[in-house]
Amino acid sequence: MVSGLSACDITDTSADGRPESARIFPKADRPVSQTTSNQFSNERARDDRNEATMVMDLANISEGMTVADIGAGEGYYTTRLAERVGKRGRVLAQDIDPGALERLAVRVQRERLDNVSIQRGAVDDPHLPEKSFDRVFLVHMYHEVSEPYAFLWRLRPALKDDGQVVVVDVDRPTGEHGIPPALLFCEFEAVGFRLATFIRRPELAGYYARFEPEGPRPDPADIETCRQEVATGARDPSSKSGQDPQKTGTYRT
Repeated sequence: MVSGLSACDITDTSADGRPESARIFPKADRPVSQTTSNQFSNERARDDRNEATMVMDLANISEGMTVADIGAGEGYYTTRLAERVGKRGRVLAQDIDPGALERLAVRVQRERLDNVSIQRGAVDDPHLPEKSFDRVFLVHMYHEVSEPYAFLWRLRPALKDDGQVVVVDVDRPTGEHGIPPALLFCEFEAVGFRLATFIRRPELAGYYARFEPEGPRPDPADIETCRQEVATGARDPSSKSGQDPQKTGTYRT
C-alpha cells in the first residue's frame, strides 16, 4: 500500500534554516552530511557481503513483525524487510525525498509488496504512529539528520513496549557521511535511549548499534546538547558476542 506522499511534510523554517517545529529542542553541535544519493552503494555489492541479512539477523527480525525503514531511499532494506516479515508483517518505508519515494512506490507496486506502506517524513519528525513498531531502522542515514534531538524524541513513542531502534553507520566525522559511535550514543541517551548492542563488522562497511528506551522521555527543555568532539582514547565498545557493552561515556556542552 502506498500512502502519504504529498501530505506529511511542508516545513516552515526560520532565518537560521531550522524548522520552527524543532526550535523547542537544542541545536545539534555537529555538521550534517549533505544527501548525495538515496542508495548507499550498489545493491548487488551489498548482497554479496550479506549486509541486509546480517543486519536483520542481528536485529532478530522475524515473520509477523512491524518495522519502519527510515531514510528508505529506493528500497534496499524495505524490500528485504518485506520478505523477512512476510504477509503477516508490515513495513513502513519513510523518506524526506519525494522523488525517491515516487521511485520506491513504483518498485513496491512492480514487486507486489502488499505489506509495504510509503510515507513522507520531516527532518525533525519521522511521523510514525504511536506504539506501532517492533523495530525502527536508521541505515546509513542518521548522520544526515539535522535535528537529532527532535527527531529521536518524536520517534520514541512509535516503539512498542519491547521495540528497538537499529542504526547502521560509519565511524567518521558527521560532515563526512558518518558519525563517531560515542557521539551517536550521547545523542540517543539525551532523549532517553539505552545502548543495547554495538558491533563492528566489515560486511556492514561500518558498525551496528541497537537502542531501546530507558526511563521517561525528557522534556525538550531538559535535553543537553552533545559535543561533536569525541575523546579519541575512548574504549572501543565493540562486542562480537552481542552482549550489552559498556558505553564509552557522554560528551556534552
